[in-house]
Formats: sequence, structure tokens, C-alpha cells
Amino acid sequence: MKQKALFFDLDGTLTDSGEGIMHCAELTLEHYNLPIPPRSEMRSMVGPPLRDSFLRFGIAATELDNAVAYYRKHYLAVGQYENAPYPGIPELLKKLCDEGHRLYIATSKPETMASDILQYFGLLQYFSIVCGAVPGGRSTKEQVIEHLLSQLENRDNLVMVGDTIYDVKGAAYHNIPCIAVRWGYGVAEDMTAAGATLVGSAEELHQMLNK
Repeated sequence: MKQKALFFDLDGTLTDSGEGIMHCAELTLEHYNLPIPPRSEMRSMVGPPLRDSFLRFGIAATELDNAVAYYRKHYLAVGQYENAPYPGIPELLKKLCDEGHRLYIATSKPETMASDILQYFGLLQYFSIVCGAVPGGRSTKEQVIEHLLSQLENRDNLVMVGDTIYDVKGAAYHNIPCIAVRWGYGVAEDMTAAGATLVGSAEELHQMLNK
């Protein structure tokens, strides 16, 4: 078994954060007197940078900074805890660490917020580095992965694990293979077409990572 450096996305991959994200996004759209799309459309909020999503849902470019600040005020108070690890994920992370794999977080969520959420759910202990977005700096998955790579001495046997096309494309930009989970918020067909290998359970993911 080759020991690998595993880059994990957070939202939709390790934790089911959709309820909190969609709830706070709905509050933000309501604040701007914009229509609230059905939840089937709001699911696309989970994964990409907030600014991109709010622009797509009708918030003016000149208001994006204010919209993100409004969203985060509510998310920090309540939304980040409307969340839970997916079944089998805590056990999977412990097993991977015990097997000698190196685990890292690569998320478009703000870095400090990602660390707080991982700590809250008892998962932070499994990760050597938590890399996320920073205000006025990196925000895309490509940029997050680039920054994470810059901190690693050993870049052998890299694998990205995510749940959306943003994870797949971000990994591909750096020539990193991606395993995409079916339980998150991405479109399986899009991720497969972009070159990802799909898995449907934590057990299947564990088997794939140890190939």
C-alpha cells in the first residue's frame, strides 16, 4: 500500500453543511429583496466561492462584499453548526491516519472557519494543514490547492477528495487525480466527464484510497 497525501474538501465531502449554507444564503437573498430559489437550485451554493454564487443569484457586483459579510455574520452565529459529519467519516479519517497517509484540508471556505468547524466535530486532529480561503486573497479551489502545495516538502502520491466539479477541476489544474463522493452536492455526470472517479460510501472511498 502506497502512503498518500490526501487533500480533502470540507463542505459536502466530510460534513453535510448544506442546511446552514442554504439557510444563510436565503437570509442574504431576502435581505436584498431577491427571490428565493427552490432548494434544488440553492444546493449549488455548496462548494463554489460565495461571491460567484451570489452574483449568479442576482446580487449586484458592487454589493458582493456587503452580501458576503451579511451572510457570514449569520453563518458564524448559527449556520456553521447546522452541519454534521457524514456517516463513517470520523472512522475513515482515523483509519487513514493510522495507515500512515498524510491528510490535509483544501476548501473554499474561510480557513479559520474551516478549522473551527473541524475542531467542533472532533476532526481537526486528523489534518496536518487546513488550507482555505482568506479575505482579499485566495478563494478558488485552484488557488487553495496551490497554496497548500507550496507548504509541502513531499508531493508524492497526491489525491484530491471532493464532491463538486470545482474540486475536480481544481485538482486537474495541478495534475492531481480526484476521487469524487456521491453523497455531496455535485453532479455525478459532470464530475465523471471531468475525469473524477466516483465512490458511494466511506468504505468504498477507503478501498479506493488504498489502491
